[in-house]
Amino acid sequence: MGFKEYDHPFQNQTTHVGILLTSLGTPNTPTPSGVRQFLREFLSDPKVIEMPRLLWLPILYGFILPIRPYYVARLYQSIWREDDSPLRSFANKVGNSLQKELNHRGQSVKVVLGMRYGFPSIAQALEELHQLHIKRLIILPLYPQYSGSTTGSTFDAIAKTISKWRWLPELHMIMHYHNDHGYLDALTENVKATWEKRGRGERLLISFHGLPNRYFLAGDPYYHQCCETAQLLADRLQLKQEDWQIAFQSRFGREEWLKPYADHLLVEWAKAGVKYIDVVCPGFVIDCLETLEEMAERNKKLFLQAGGESYHYIPALNDKKSHIFSLANLVEQHI
Repeated sequence: MGFKEYDHPFQNQTTHVGILLTSLGTPNTPTPSGVRQFLREFLSDPKVIEMPRLLWLPILYGFILPIRPYYVARLYQSIWREDDSPLRSFANKVGNSLQKELNHRGQSVKVVLGMRYGFPSIAQALEELHQLHIKRLIILPLYPQYSGSTTGSTFDAIAKTISKWRWLPELHMIMHYHNDHGYLDALTENVKATWEKRGRGERLLISFHGLPNRYFLAGDPYYHQCCETAQLLADRLQLKQEDWQIAFQSRFGREEWLKPYADHLLVEWAKAGVKYIDVVCPGFVIDCLETLEEMAERNKKLFLQAGGESYHYIPALNDKKSHIFSLANLVEQHI
């Protein structure tokens, strides 16, 4: 007694591995309405704002969303490119370059980009991969240092989508790569190339995005991973302890965040007689509002107004060849 053999949609697939490249996201337009839509999604995430919803949502909808988008929209307008936001523009280039590099290495993969907030969404990116009937899904969040508010939140979004799939691919998520040799090599090469071109400052500020201190006290490993990345980078650059310092930026609200605060430290340095500094932000592998407006412009003004004379922001890795090569190596470790 035999059985009937049915055609299966997975039979004739040629792409076996899907690579989901994820980033935080960006408004679709640098307008108050575009920013409001983005902030609504971003600040409604319970992994980002760990407060009871009954307390937080009235603040979000009653005070923040009616007012803050007008201010933030002006900041985005100051960095917006002709084609798109810097983050989405560079992220697309990274994705395309990573696809080419992996194909050049003989890997049968499909790389897609999904933003945690905004467009293209993680759900849209996963649906594209789902249509290819991939057998293995590798998730690469562009957050070298793990935090529940970034990588953890990304996992939540992925789980929400794939929970609806009948056949799940083999799943692997790269949770962090803060001490990966390729990543550190790319950072080191980037800093050295800048110094060869422009000269080296008296001190190097290694700045990371901030995090509420209570998240750290609750067990988030982000702070320790930032410190390890900073120390490993300083060691590779052969810096003495007095030549560099870690700091944290982009805080908002009144509660205590990880210290030292970057803006406060820059003013202290200037008042202490430090005249020439460089700034690098290893946690941001793609340039965005927090690097191009906050660190490259706003904090530069603070330093110069406090008595500093030269302030140079070292751009993010973006689509530099060393960055693409390091990401390809990272992915291949999990293929």
